[in-house]
Amino acid sequence: MSEFVMLTRLSANAVHLPMALEELEKKIMAQIRSECPRVEWLHSYAILGPYDYMDIFRAPDDADAFKVATIIRSYGYAHTEIWGAKEWQAFKALIRDLSREQ
Repeated sequence: MSEFVMLTRLSANAVHLPMALEELEKKIMAQIRSECPRVEWLHSYAILGPYDYMDIFRAPDDADAFKVATIIRSYGYAHTEIWGAKEWQAFKALIRDLSREQ
């Protein structure tokens, strides 16, 4: 399974009441669980800056990561970016195998 970081920015007219965010989340997550049962959610954060949320999840392949982003965008309220990620210790293990010759 690969790890992905997804940044989401909501449109200004996504919801009109703060409590509606929780209902929107429930709908989206129910659809993701239904359509992408092998996706494993690791963390969700509300963040400051140009994006509103950051989610970290595992997916078996890029296709499932695309599905997650598409489901979120299909509700018409969000812009998403997804980045592939590698845990730092796993990354260090990968680079140890690189040739030292230039």
